[in-house]
Amino acid sequence: MAATLQFISLLGTSSAHHPAPSCSSSNEKQHRSVHLPQQQQGRRKSGRSLRAVRAVETGAEPATADSETTVEPPSVDFAFVSPRLLPDGTPDVHYRTACGGQKLRDIMLQGYIDLYGPYDKLLLNCSGGGECGTCIVEVVEGGEMLSPKNEVEKEKLKRKPKSWRLACQATVGNPDSTGQMVIQQLPEWKVHKWEK
Repeated sequence: MAATLQFISLLGTSSAHHPAPSCSSSNEKQHRSVHLPQQQQGRRKSGRSLRAVRAVETGAEPATADSETTVEPPSVDFAFVSPRLLPDGTPDVHYRTACGGQKLRDIMLQGYIDLYGPYDKLLLNCSGGGECGTCIVEVVEGGEMLSPKNEVEKEKLKRKPKSWRLACQATVGNPDSTGQMVIQQLPEWKVHKWEK
């Protein structure tokens, strides 16, 4: 049985990057990661480095140049921008990938993105009902992927910029959607300006 191995270097990885979700419901290959012990990694200057070995495909012949290219399942890439700047003056951006057809609120909460700021207590927000208006985000890029504003959003955001949306009411495309979006978290407290 032949196996193709993929070596992944995890040097200085950040918690801001999460693996892409499995958006397809079809039978997919299972991936297994194995972390090698420190002494097997060779000489490294930093003790933080890891190397993972992932069995990508088993029981198949090695890939050749003529074989079909692997098609990834549809997904949407997000860049979530924090309202505060980093100490060096640059925006704090967190990248995530998610399947379409979900509420923006669910994508943010599953990706550990700060959605409510100071309203993160159970009794300070409506938990996705569209009543409180505390999950406001600004859609900087990719707004065409979101569902049109419903009556709840129109009422809550009638005096806000058109690019502001309620994350609990906005649905990101459909399960087959692909694309990229830039979302400003907590736009009412942002300290930087977007160039348009």
